[in-house]
Amino acid sequence: MSRETWLSGLGVFGVALVARALFAGQVVFPKPEDTAYYVGVARNLVEGRGLVSDALWSYGTPPLVFPRPAFEVWMPLPTFLAAIPMLLLGPTLAAAQIMSVLVGATVPVLAWRLGADVAAERGLSPGRARTLALGTGLTCAVYLPLVLHSALPDSTMLFAALALAACLLMTRVLRDPRGARIADPRLLAIGGLVGLAALTRNEAAWLALTWLGLVTVRRGLDRSIKLRLVGVVAVVALVVFTPWAVRNWSTFGSPLPGQAVTNALSVTGFDIFAWKDPPTLSRYLAVGPARLVEMRVEGLGHNLGNVLLLPGIPLSAFGLVALPWTVGGHAVRPLVLLGLTTFLVTSLVFPVATTWGTFLHAAGPVHVLIVLSALVALDAMLAGLGRRLGWTKEVAWLGATMGVASSILFSLVLLPGFGSGSRDTARLYTELTARMAAIDRPLRGDDLKVMSNFPIWVAESQRVSTLALPDETPEDVLDLAAAFPDTRFLILTNPESRHWPSDLQVGLPGAACFRPLDLGSYAGTGPDPLATTTVYEIGCTGNGP
Repeated sequence: MSRETWLSGLGVFGVALVARALFAGQVVFPKPEDTAYYVGVARNLVEGRGLVSDALWSYGTPPLVFPRPAFEVWMPLPTFLAAIPMLLLGPTLAAAQIMSVLVGATVPVLAWRLGADVAAERGLSPGRARTLALGTGLTCAVYLPLVLHSALPDSTMLFAALALAACLLMTRVLRDPRGARIADPRLLAIGGLVGLAALTRNEAAWLALTWLGLVTVRRGLDRSIKLRLVGVVAVVALVVFTPWAVRNWSTFGSPLPGQAVTNALSVTGFDIFAWKDPPTLSRYLAVGPARLVEMRVEGLGHNLGNVLLLPGIPLSAFGLVALPWTVGGHAVRPLVLLGLTTFLVTSLVFPVATTWGTFLHAAGPVHVLIVLSALVALDAMLAGLGRRLGWTKEVAWLGATMGVASSILFSLVLLPGFGSGSRDTARLYTELTARMAAIDRPLRGDDLKVMSNFPIWVAESQRVSTLALPDETPEDVLDLAAAFPDTRFLILTNPESRHWPSDLQVGLPGAACFRPLDLGSYAGTGPDPLATTTVYEIGCTGNGP
């Protein structure tokens, strides 16, 4: 590559790295809960406890024990990466963020490269091509959804980086598929990226399916060449993933991540926490055809509006509208197929689970596609306007500047609110520790277990074994507490479920066994961090004091 190319890529990486590092410094508590899970398991691994969690947040996959073997549903690679700086700098969130920031900063570089591919395919002049590529990379460097998730050590940006890299390689192999031999480094790299993506998110299945589809429909290729292209990638991916499959098989009884079918049969988001009333096919069908259709409308609306549109306003709106006119080339075909498949499957097959984050954490590649779409459309509009008005100089830089400026503005306005929220959550659990100790109910003890509607946050902030609160009746929750001796407390924060705390307020059977504790008054300044938190002592199960 030329010196200019290296400098462009490094420049995009540098801007992205600074933006992510500055924001990461504002996040002092791992939000949302899945982030806390990855960080907590990494901390346990570094401390020598193994690949375990103190939170039992789902009851669908045995063994149901403490400490809980980790990753019965999610995948481990984000935790392994977070553990590397933790080993050197200590098991803290700040250390875990180092790898997420670095990985997140590579995504705009990959977006820059994708923009350059699109510019070349469209035959743009050198100035417009350079502007489109750099504009795409720099916009992604400050685009709110990509900056936000780069500060969180979870699967979102790692999956985005692996998927984008694989898609870029796919287009290069398919330009001359006959020249791709068995030992072709590009084929081996695609297989490795698919395997690593499978260790990051289950949506790697759609990445593999994208490659299979592209090769299958490629015209003019002998069957032997197609088998080679698919086979090499499949073998390498399986080699990468097989050790984890063996671990899952020995730990959970299945080589594949569990509960996918269960998640597809959910009728509310709280079904992930079900104890006595787990999702079943008959229960799912009982909601009726109208509700089944409504679920899918809600899933589509959530994924389109809440995930893709609102976080990237106003650029995302322009990019989404322009997509049908900007995604027709070979350079973006793998990314389009991956994004469309992921969007439709999560919306239509997992319509309830996706409202709790399924598509959100797999949407990184689609955010890049939307940014690219917006800048391609702006470039075309400005070029057309220039021809009509007889401009003598290209003004392609104006579209890129608009993309970068609008993204910076909305990131500066909205991202500090997330950082403030993380500080509020940190204060909540610090205050909870102090107030429980002050009333002689410390959240400590080798055998102590608690229950919460935010089980991962409680487990990781208090270092106590924590059960997820099912959205079920008090009698069912008492049955859960009895199944885990020494479950003493229920910690309820900002409850939104159907049963809690309303079942206690109307005195349903078993409600009397949950006795609210007087946590005392707040001695600090400002609002009480525990204003929306109630702690109940659980009796009637043999677990009381």
